[in-house]
Amino acid sequence: MNNERDDEMPILVKWMDILEWLLPVMAGYPRKVRHTFAERIEGLLLDIFEDLISARYTRDKTPRLREINLRLERLRLLLRLSHELKYLSHNSYERAIRDINETGRMLGGWIRQQEQR
Repeated sequence: MNNERDDEMPILVKWMDILEWLLPVMAGYPRKVRHTFAERIEGLLLDIFEDLISARYTRDKTPRLREINLRLERLRLLLRLSHELKYLSHNSYERAIRDINETGRMLGGWIRQQEQR
C-alpha cells in the first residue's frame, strides 16, 4: 500500500484497487456489448466510488450505505451475466466477485456500526 493510501478508509482503498484492476478489464469487452454491459458496469463501479466518498462525509450515512449495497448487488448480477455470456473470463469473474464480496462485508460492518449509533 502506498503512503497516500495509508490514511484512507480501508473500504475506499479496497474499492480503488478494484477500480484499478477492473476498469481495464472492461475495456477488453467486445465492441458489440460495449454500450450494454461494459459501460453499465463501469458506471456502477464509479457510482459506488462516489457514493463511498459521499457517505464518508454525510451525517446520516445509513441511507447512502444501503444504496451502495444495492449497487453492489446490481454489479454482481451484471458481472455474472457477463461471465455466463463469455464476455468475462472465469478467473476475472472469480476475482471480481471475491473482491466485491469482501467490499460488501466491509460495507455491512459500516452499516451495523451506523445502526448502533
